[in-house]
Amino acid sequence: MKSNQLARQVAQEISKQILARDFEPGQHISAQTVANDFGISRSPVREALQLLLDAGLVVQKPNRGFFVTDSQQQLERSNALSAALEDEQSDYQQIADDWRRDALPEEVTEQYLRNRYGITKARLNDLLVRAVREGWAERKPGYGWRFLTVAKTPEAFEKIYHFRMVIEPAAMLDPDYEIDLQMLANLKRIQMRMLDHDIEHQPLERLLSVGAGFHEELIKFSGNPYFHQSLVRVNQMRRLLEYRTVFNRERFVEQTQGHLAIIELLERGEVIEASYNMRRHLSGALKKKSPLLWSQEDANLGKT
Repeated sequence: MKSNQLARQVAQEISKQILARDFEPGQHISAQTVANDFGISRSPVREALQLLLDAGLVVQKPNRGFFVTDSQQQLERSNALSAALEDEQSDYQQIADDWRRDALPEEVTEQYLRNRYGITKARLNDLLVRAVREGWAERKPGYGWRFLTVAKTPEAFEKIYHFRMVIEPAAMLDPDYEIDLQMLANLKRIQMRMLDHDIEHQPLERLLSVGAGFHEELIKFSGNPYFHQSLVRVNQMRRLLEYRTVFNRERFVEQTQGHLAIIELLERGEVIEASYNMRRHLSGALKKKSPLLWSQEDANLGKT
């Protein structure tokens, strides 16, 4: 992925975290910590921080780095930057939505997509590279692009959850699983704020991102990077399908309460119980989401 596109995505996520008060006014933002969280190099992180600096969301202090501004206009600035970056991604969402609705052929050329969406070659390349990264497109050998069905159908969604129901509880039982109490406290704070404020006020994309982040942070405790990498990949792959489920804020309340129950078990060192609870949590989520996807699939078939 081109660094400028990746930098915009990182800047967008940090701006949302500032808006959600994951970063408090005056808090230091470590470039290395952000790079570690995203699994990327420091170069695009520095570009992202420069975007935030230009937008007035952070200030740069000589020899100390970047700090969240404590300006009273912080909220407005964060909203404005987030909205601007969202606009840059509208074409990506349109292509993804058209692919979900079978409005695009499985194999396409870049010229076909440029003509259909009226975008530049450079912009299209950024969008397609992102689609590759999120697991639903690939470049054909020699010429053209192919869209993948792995995370497009209800069957694919169910298989992703079945996979998660295997690896996430198993990761907790790994001999090297070590609970990071500081991270656990941070996750608890985020989940509590979800119940107190965010579920009612944050957009769907932010709520989905927080939910995925919770599971990805817990699986890191295993110390096995393959568990983490696999979960990140399938979370990316299911993201397109998550947008097809009905946006029910009550579902997020139940989900967050489940997360807090797992956190409380880990706080007490009851890892086996937490593993069992994790599997039950994922199974319950699948039972609630799967019928919604199947009903939409049936509705789409009825229109054809």
